[in-house]
Amino acid sequence: MEDLSAHLNSADPATGLRAVGALHRLAEQVEAAHVRLAREQGWSWEQIGDALGVSRQSVHAKYGK
Repeated sequence: MEDLSAHLNSADPATGLRAVGALHRLAEQVEAAHVRLAREQGWSWEQIGDALGVSRQSVHAKYGK
């Protein structure tokens, strides 16, 4: 992944918005990996939702497939 720190101070909105998009994608990947790990370790959907600051229903709807 490219170095995003160079984009933080850019005056070009397109550059900044691309950096935001990359950060969102990275956050989604990290979240999915840790939800998977938590489930493998026996965490309930309620525990995962609490840790993420969301309801158990929303986290289950997103990852419960």
